[in-house]
Amino acid sequence: MSFLMLSLDFYPGAVVYGTLGLVVSYFIIVAGYRVLLHPLSHYPGPFLAKLTDAYPGYYAFRRRLHLTTYLDLQKYGPVMRHGPKKLVFNSITALRDIYQNEKVTKADSYLVSQAAPNVFNLFNAIDRDLHRVKRRLIGGAVSERSIRGFEPTLSAQVDIFVTGLLTSSGPINVTERSKRLGYDIVGHLSFGYGLRLQTHETNQFLINAIRLGNYRSNLNMQFPFIHKIHLHDVVGRFFYPSWDRFTSLLQTMIRSRLAQDKDAQNDFYAHVSNALATDDEDPQQIDLWTEAMFFTIAGGDTTAAAVAATFFYLSRNQECYQKVAQEIRSTFNSGCEVRGGPLLSCCRYLRACIDESLRMSPPGPSTPWRQLAPDEKDSVVMIDGHPVPKGISFGVNIYAFHHNDEYFPNPYQFSPERWLTPSPDTPENREPYKLMREAFSPFSIGSRSCAGKPLAYLETSLALAKTLWYFDFKPASGNLGQVGAGNSGAEIGRERPGEFQLFDTFNSVHDGPYLTFKPRGDFVWRDLHLLKKAETLS
Repeated sequence: MSFLMLSLDFYPGAVVYGTLGLVVSYFIIVAGYRVLLHPLSHYPGPFLAKLTDAYPGYYAFRRRLHLTTYLDLQKYGPVMRHGPKKLVFNSITALRDIYQNEKVTKADSYLVSQAAPNVFNLFNAIDRDLHRVKRRLIGGAVSERSIRGFEPTLSAQVDIFVTGLLTSSGPINVTERSKRLGYDIVGHLSFGYGLRLQTHETNQFLINAIRLGNYRSNLNMQFPFIHKIHLHDVVGRFFYPSWDRFTSLLQTMIRSRLAQDKDAQNDFYAHVSNALATDDEDPQQIDLWTEAMFFTIAGGDTTAAAVAATFFYLSRNQECYQKVAQEIRSTFNSGCEVRGGPLLSCCRYLRACIDESLRMSPPGPSTPWRQLAPDEKDSVVMIDGHPVPKGISFGVNIYAFHHNDEYFPNPYQFSPERWLTPSPDTPENREPYKLMREAFSPFSIGSRSCAGKPLAYLETSLALAKTLWYFDFKPASGNLGQVGAGNSGAEIGRERPGEFQLFDTFNSVHDGPYLTFKPRGDFVWRDLHLLKKAETLS
């Protein structure tokens, strides 16, 4: 009897310790395999990154994965392991081999951004045929031809932006204003809907809702384990209230547009509905809701980052500021003349300033992960001479690559001149210039690059050119003027005062710069009646 009681007393402890032993043994075996036997075991990289995706997940949580990736590449070289099944490259050959390769598709990690199972948008469509159909539809809405028809509305929104600078007292947060501008433009471009963020408070929540949604999606992408165990559902409860308001607003936008004739507006819906009626490649698989969500998020964020970054760098580099101001003011006779076309295209120094800002502070500083397509017969793909097997995610980190001094000498120096034709134009200068141009990839490259690139450049160019024609600007005085800049006492990677600081949530999160704007004489007041007229179109 006593022996039986002893056995019963011992049994629960045996189960606990036995289970614990099995768990520990499992993790030891997995860790040993990943470090010693895995196909990527010979690649250098942080030890913890070889063991678990918690390494990039931790830095994604801190919104500094782009900085950590850059620093790790400096330490481990141009090819490194940055997760159990992830490789990061840092060469122009790898850029071409990855993003211009028809055998390569987006990585499975993009699937965590799906709104529902088997519902895809342009961002998370891994299947190449499906992506091709979606890209053609989205591309039609933001092609240069479509944007020319949309430009009057775009210009009207930029005029409201300029009016806001005139009527505000005190320093202005350019990030805040540029985001309002970006989302107002994308509201009209997507469904002909006036969000009126620049003039009303009602929809201001939209900016924060999208920021939190991007943060959550990026955590899931960088650390898929969170998504697998549905931890994102628990964490997501903090995001649901604002996200639900965003989706409700999106429904209102869609319903409002569906109530109109499909050709009533020159917008995204007009292009999609036309394609749904005529496309031969089964466009019925396209879900209007999820495409609208992607279109709204991507369209507002990208241009806002470009506008804010360019204002930051011009306000910190007086020689560049004077050059671009002189170019704009000598090209156009009045602010009302500033519009898309040959004159704006001739402002080469303005474009150089925008490109240099996009290089130093890209709107998407992350690593766009790719993989060998699952339906490919090949078992490996060659990336910069490295055979990478199926099931491995790989990519080039945009922030790190844009600060690779092999292609961009003095990478932390704001130098728009690097984008101008080299002088003297000799073969010795021409080759580095050509490589630099090829390495520049703020919108990625290849068939999955950003379809909205023409819109982003036009919107950024108009906002900057009109502001430079009407105003002089400089950083706000005191601590407010330092918002957005690095600090010598900050954490590693954020110590440079001349760099506009980004926080990586796949898209860039940023703040500032705070600038003061001074009208140039009576130019703005003289045109104010035209700007007020534009406000009625918002």
